[in-house]
Amino acid sequence: MSRKIRYGMVGGGRGAFIGGVHRIAAALDQQIELVCGAFSSDPQKSKDSGADLFLPPDRCYGSYEEMIKAEAALPEGERMDFIAIVTPNHVHFPPAKMALENGFHVLSDKPATFDLKEAKELGELVEKTGLLYGLTHNYTGYPLVKQAREMVLNGTLGKIRKVVVEYPQGWLATRIEESGQKQAAWRTDPTKSGAAGCVGDIGTHAENLAEYITGLKISELAADLSTFVEGRLLDDDANILLRFDNGAKGVLHCSQISVGEENNLNIRVYGEKGSIEWHQKEPNTMLVKWPDQPMQVYRTANGYLGAAAAAAGRTPPAHPEGYLEGFANIYKNFANTLRARLENREPTAIENDFPKIEDGIRGMAFIEAVVASSKANASWTQVG
Repeated sequence: MSRKIRYGMVGGGRGAFIGGVHRIAAALDQQIELVCGAFSSDPQKSKDSGADLFLPPDRCYGSYEEMIKAEAALPEGERMDFIAIVTPNHVHFPPAKMALENGFHVLSDKPATFDLKEAKELGELVEKTGLLYGLTHNYTGYPLVKQAREMVLNGTLGKIRKVVVEYPQGWLATRIEESGQKQAAWRTDPTKSGAAGCVGDIGTHAENLAEYITGLKISELAADLSTFVEGRLLDDDANILLRFDNGAKGVLHCSQISVGEENNLNIRVYGEKGSIEWHQKEPNTMLVKWPDQPMQVYRTANGYLGAAAAAAGRTPPAHPEGYLEGFANIYKNFANTLRARLENREPTAIENDFPKIEDGIRGMAFIEAVVASSKANASWTQVG
């Protein structure tokens, strides 16, 4: 198939942060092109944002409803192949549902939906239509995260016993949502963010990372949510005990009031034979520890890494790769899987390695279980 994969964007207009990240990520491998968009709930702002990106005026739409209807009416050789949803949480489900119903694949920012009910409905629709649905849990795109997953799944570390995963930030240590800070405003608004604040925003990244690397599922949890900033309506800190389906135990801590922290996502996985440690702030390095030999330092882009980690790397050793490239790996694998469908072939395991609707449902089930547990004085609560 001698063309790029085409996509339309929902959200991500003037003043938005994550939309630009998605556009850079999609363009990085030169396999995907932005052909249209509905970039804002304000029709004029949407069209102005599309003009900023040099899109044709007739492909800059005033709403996602208009975009999906108009694109579906175009000849197959011109219309978009999928939509990328980069909106606040409460506007994830409606465009995803409409896109799937009109024959378009979907790649959405996380969490998948506003609540678990919507996520399950979306899961049923994905199954019914047979279309692709991807979720940008971008940290799963890092090469050494893929290496960690391979080492766990092939038994290198032995049976997993304990998982410690943390995601502290400090940017919401004061009530900046009252100052007009757009990103803070919607994330702390329950009508836009959903039932959780910190947990929905970054706790789901930690949950997804733990399940992706280990291949295990969180079966039960005991959660203590806090809202430290006076007047804030949603949690800004969480401490959670985890039980996994193989008997392993874990701890998940996420916070947005940890003063001085930036995006300090990190994970430690302890097996019977060995352990791994990875920090998002130093993503090109992973520590591998053994009981009877010196600690090993794994680095990206070296020949000793497995196939998935090798495929996720783009630059020679010691050239930093990170946040944007992690997003790009999600886009690349999603697009390659879509391309495989268009070419009537089965995607490879590496191509098909991206978060899917099942991960989205897991994330929403995690959020609801955390909120329920905290309301019940941190009682043990089943996930799902």
